[in-house]
Amino acid sequence: MATDIRRAQDRLHTKIDWLDSRHSFSFGSHYDPDNTHFGLLLVNNDDTVAAGAGFDTHPHRDMEIVTWVLSGSLVHQDSEGHNGVIYPGLAQRMSAGTGIQHSEKNDSWRLTGAAEHHEPVHLVQMWVPPDEPGLPPGYEQLEIGDELARGGLVPLASGMTKHRGAAAIRINQRHAALHVARLAPGAQVELPAAVFAHLFVAVGEVALEDGTEGAPNLVAGDAARVTGSECQRVVAGGCGAEVLVWEMHTRMGDL
Repeated sequence: MATDIRRAQDRLHTKIDWLDSRHSFSFGSHYDPDNTHFGLLLVNNDDTVAAGAGFDTHPHRDMEIVTWVLSGSLVHQDSEGHNGVIYPGLAQRMSAGTGIQHSEKNDSWRLTGAAEHHEPVHLVQMWVPPDEPGLPPGYEQLEIGDELARGGLVPLASGMTKHRGAAAIRINQRHAALHVARLAPGAQVELPAAVFAHLFVAVGEVALEDGTEGAPNLVAGDAARVTGSECQRVVAGGCGAEVLVWEMHTRMGDL
């Protein structure tokens, strides 16, 4: 087992008037040949979008895209006719497949009908490749707030056989699953046993314990890339935490 800690402040950064985005991996104009992916995870973008702004219509192809909102709300529209509002506790997946165009906007003032209510939206968007190219485009969203309230890791999106009937939404990647947990202070979960596990602290602070001295503390924006994950405990700090965990059983190049 090997653990690679990546700190929030070391991420690649895009800052423009309406967007503050931190990239865990190479993205857009930011390219680092030594940091293009981990396992199957190609994109882990931590975005804050100002009210009344967002990503105009743009294309994607052959990618499984999962969006998880931490605060505020995001309006999705795409060329397949799907429309939806994504908010905390709602899981959303878009399969780009043979090609899809979509937009993502922070229309908080329109949603409330109050011009004075201008709330930024904070979200994490994650991309993994599909099992095969050329699949039909698709979209799915589902509320999982009740499952999160029970504690523990909730399979948010999965293509793995073992999660059928349990995961909130299904992705077209049989070697990967995304889990989320909202942890009360002192609560703990175990990372799933996997060839590759990616732990991202979205909110709060956690300790990553593996039975050795000096277990690292991780704060919001930090990540741990674990190769050969086995029974590592994630323990929430005094203010609680929300974590996103990718369980992956192969990597890019081995598909």
